[in-house]
Amino acid sequence: MVPQVLGALVRRYGHFDAAEDAVQEALLAAAVQWPASGPPDNPRGWLIRVAARRLTDALRAEEARRRREETAAALTPRDAFRAPAPGESRAPSQDDTLTLLFLCCHPALSPASQVALTLRAVGGLTTAEIARAYLVPEATMAQRISRAKQRVKASGARFRQPAPDQRLARLAAVLKVLYLIFNEGHTATSGSSLQRAELSQEAIRLTRVLHGLLPEDCEVTGLLALMLLTDARRPARTGEDGSLIPLAEQDRARWDRKSIEEGVALVTAALSCRAPRCPHRPQPGPYQVQAAIAAVHDEAATAEDTDWPQILALYGVLERLSPGPVVRLNRAVAVAMVHGPRAGLEALEALQDDERLDAGHRLEAVRAHLLDMTGDREAARAAYALAAGRTLSLPERRYLQARAARLL
Repeated sequence: MVPQVLGALVRRYGHFDAAEDAVQEALLAAAVQWPASGPPDNPRGWLIRVAARRLTDALRAEEARRRREETAAALTPRDAFRAPAPGESRAPSQDDTLTLLFLCCHPALSPASQVALTLRAVGGLTTAEIARAYLVPEATMAQRISRAKQRVKASGARFRQPAPDQRLARLAAVLKVLYLIFNEGHTATSGSSLQRAELSQEAIRLTRVLHGLLPEDCEVTGLLALMLLTDARRPARTGEDGSLIPLAEQDRARWDRKSIEEGVALVTAALSCRAPRCPHRPQPGPYQVQAAIAAVHDEAATAEDTDWPQILALYGVLERLSPGPVVRLNRAVAVAMVHGPRAGLEALEALQDDERLDAGHRLEAVRAHLLDMTGDREAARAAYALAAGRTLSLPERRYLQARAARLL
C-alpha cells in the first residue's frame, strides 16, 4: 500500500523526498489513530489524503522560508557576510563565529550535514546557493539542513564552546569539514566544471577567520597554508574551454605568487614554532605536512625541477600520521617519480583490494599514468578507459578519454 500512496503523491506533486516524508508522517498518524478508532473504509484513500495535507503544508512552509531568505539576502549588504579586512576588528562576533563552527560540526551529524549546516549558518550562503554548489534540488538541501538542526537540537547541544577536553576532537571535525568544502571546490566530484571556485574561496575565508581566532594552533595554520598553496594553481588548471591541464603541463607563470608567498610563510611558521606555540600537538599534523608537500610543488620553477625525493620523504611522514588510501595512492606517484614507474606500480598493488577506492577513478587513473610511463600502451589505454568510465566529472572524463585515444 505504501508504494501506491507514495506514487500517488509523487505523480500529483513531484518532490519525491518531501513526499516520502509526508507518507511516513501519515503512517505514524495511522498507527496512533487506527487502533483507537478502527481502520477507515478506504485506508489507502485515508493515507493519501493525510499525506497530501502534510505535503502541501511542508511545501508552503518551504516556499515561505525561501521568500524569507531571499528578502533577508536582498536587504543585507554582501560585505556583511565577509570576513573583516586585515586590521579591522569584529570582536563582538568573533567568539560567536567559533562557537557556531563547533556547533555546526557536532559529532551527531554526518559529514554531508556538517558541510551544509556550516555553509548555511557560518558562511551565510542561502539554501539555494548551497544546493546549486552540490548539484541537488533546493528542497533536498533544505531538508538536509532542517534535519541537521533538528538533530543538533535533539542532542541537547547548547550554543557555547565545548569543554576543553572535547575541543581538540571537535576542532579536528571543524578542520575536516572546511577541507571537504575546499576540496569540492578545487576538484568537483561531478558536473561540467572541473572547479567551483566559489566553494574554495568560501572555505579559505572561513579558515582564515578560524586562523584569526586560533592563531596559535599549528594545524589551523597548516590547513590555511595548504588551501592557499593549492588554490594558487587554480588559474592554470584549466584551458579556455574548461579542459583539464595536468600539473606537469601547467603554465606556472599563471600561478598566484601572492598566495604562494603567504602559504609558504604560514607553513614555515607553523613547522618551526610548533612546540612552544601549540603544546597540545606534540608533532606536526597532517595538514602541516600536506602544506609542506604543496609548497615543494609550488616552489619548483618547472615540473622537471620538482624535488620529488623530498616529496616522497614527506609522504612517508604523512602516511604514518594519516595512513589512508588516498595518501598511499599519492605516495605511489612520488615513488614512481623517484624510483621509476615500475616501483610505483608495485606500490599500487597494496591498494588493489582496498574497497574505499573501488567506487572512484583515482586508482585506475594513476595506474594508467604509470603504465603509460613504462611504455605499456595497451594496458595504459585500458586503464585510462576504465578510469574515464568511473568519474562523474566531465572535464576529467574527457581528459582520460583523450589520453586513452592517444594510445590507439
